[in-house]
Amino acid sequence: MLEQKDINNLGKIFSDYDYIMTTAQLNTEKLYYRDIQRMLEDGLIEKVKRGYYHWIEDYGKSEVVIINSLFPDAVLCMETALFYYRYSDRNPVEWNIAIDKNTSRHRTKIDYPFVKAYRVEPELLPVGETKGKIDFTEVRIYDRDRTICDVLRNMNKMDKEIFNKAVQGYVKDQRKNIPKLMEYAKVLRVQKRVKELIGVWL
Repeated sequence: MLEQKDINNLGKIFSDYDYIMTTAQLNTEKLYYRDIQRMLEDGLIEKVKRGYYHWIEDYGKSEVVIINSLFPDAVLCMETALFYYRYSDRNPVEWNIAIDKNTSRHRTKIDYPFVKAYRVEPELLPVGETKGKIDFTEVRIYDRDRTICDVLRNMNKMDKEIFNKAVQGYVKDQRKNIPKLMEYAKVLRVQKRVKELIGVWL
């Protein structure tokens, strides 16, 4: 069992890396295999995926920091974005991320946090991307208009109640941008659904 003084020192090292470190970073800090095993046994860290470790007592840092560290090239989407824009009152159990479809599937196989990856054509990935803040952390997220286009694209795979609330939430939103919606709909090939399912409410 590690002494409190050592635990405090280790916590300070992890804090310098936003509480998530790779094996290489640990080695740079002169923490090697035996040290990592001891921290795991003492419940101080957990393995997120191969070569990535998260400090469990993260002093209020949220899962979003881990998502940013593991997937700096991904964009928050679908149910995560719906909850962010308050088009859904269900806090998703998984982080929904859009990622280049050519990305290795191995990358998204992580034990924590739970992630659902939507694999997207590389040229469609930046369409509608904006910046947001979740738990004081800056994130890449799709804007409200792209989010609704994605919802319409995936409507047959979605919970009906979440889908209906999302559409109604968007229709009532003063900050929606219909010209932008139509622009995205054309690129994402959901113009027909936008006209049939959003147009009737406008």
